[in-house]
This record gives sequence, C-alpha cells and structure tokens, in this order.
Amino acid sequence: MIACLLVEDDVEIRTLLEGYLGGYGMEVTAVGTAQAMRAALKTRSFDVMLLDLMLPDGQGLNICREIRGSSVIPIIMLTAQGDPVSRVIGLELGADDYLGKPFEPRELVARIHAVMRRTRGTPVQEIKGSMPVARFQGWTFDRVKRRLTSPDEVMVDLSSAEFRLLSVLVDHAGQVLSRDRLLEMSKSPGATLSDRSVDLTVSRLRHKLRDAGQAGGLIRTMRGEGYLFATQVQA
Repeated sequence: MIACLLVEDDVEIRTLLEGYLGGYGMEVTAVGTAQAMRAALKTRSFDVMLLDLMLPDGQGLNICREIRGSSVIPIIMLTAQGDPVSRVIGLELGADDYLGKPFEPRELVARIHAVMRRTRGTPVQEIKGSMPVARFQGWTFDRVKRRLTSPDEVMVDLSSAEFRLLSVLVDHAGQVLSRDRLLEMSKSPGATLSDRSVDLTVSRLRHKLRDAGQAGGLIRTMRGEGYLFATQVQA
C-alpha cells in the first residue's frame, strides 16, 4: 500500500482526492497547511507527497526546498500555475513531477505510480555492482540515501534526473560518454527525452557542483564526443 501525504488547502479538492486515491488502495493523510504537513512528517514516514504550490502559511516552492534539505520523499507538485517557468523551478528545487490544475484524478494516480517506479527502482538498478557511497574531490554522493554533500558539509538538492545522471557519471569516471549513451543509461523507464535534456541536466549539475565545465572542471565537454567526468572516485 502506498502511504500518501496530501497537502492541499482547498477543502473540496482535498476531500475529493483523499477519497479517490483511497479507492485505488492508497493510505492517504490529508492536511491543509504547511504546519500540519510538518507535524505529519514527524509522526510517520510516507511513500509520496502531493504538494500544492499555494498554501495559506507557505509557498510550495520554498516548502519543497525545505523538505529536500532533510528528506528524499518523492514530491509531486499540484498547482494552478502551470507555466513553464514555475514548472522548471519546481523540478530544479527537487520536485519529482509537476501536475497543473485542473487535472483528471486518474492522471494523478498514474503519475504517482510512475514516480514510485522511478524512485523505488532507480537506486537498486544503479547501486548494483557500484559504490553505494562515492567520494570525489571532497564531495560525498550517497546513492542509498540519495544525498549529495558538498566539501563544506552542505547537502545539495538533486532532482531525479540529476541523481540518475550523476550516478552514471560516477560509475564511468574517466570515460568519455556520448549524449546518446548518457541518455540511454540515465533516462527513467517510459520517459521520452532528447539530447537537449541531457545538456540541460549537465548544466544544472555543473551549477550544483560549482563546476564551470572548463579545463579543470569535474564534468568536461569533449567537443564532438560527449562528456567526461574527470576525477577519481573512491568508496
């Protein structure tokens, strides 16, 4: 059974979704404020969170950043602000998916299952035969806990795409990987991506790793060939 934390301030929508998701065998805890969400997270663990962008006591993007500072719970953001900028910001702050209102409840169910497949399956597939914890140039990448920690002990938020791509780069440190190869090894099941999506994810990873991608950078661009993770990785 999927334990779902629903954070939605609209009583009608909250009640509707609670009943609908319960009908699909999910155990739903429904709250209407950020304060109630924090209280719920202290009492038990959840498999997935559905987070409304606008709450009476907090802004969903800030809350998403806050949660990512201490938890790897999958987050699906629900919002009436479906513009591309809001969507990109939400994903960059660590949300795993983004669903604009109004939406069909059945689509939400499908997205929950898709996110659960990605977040439950990815670590097992990527860690098998690899280092569960990898260290490079002062950074610590814990793939069991899905955490990246900087040399000065600051935890860095990673989206699911960034996590998968960094896992591939760490496993193939010192090897030049083409965009097609990176795409093949890092995409989630059923996803349709492009070379451009690889470039964007690399760009975001460079920013988070404080890496300009130049001659001495961690993720180097090899013109006409692809990308190189140019450092030694240790367990």
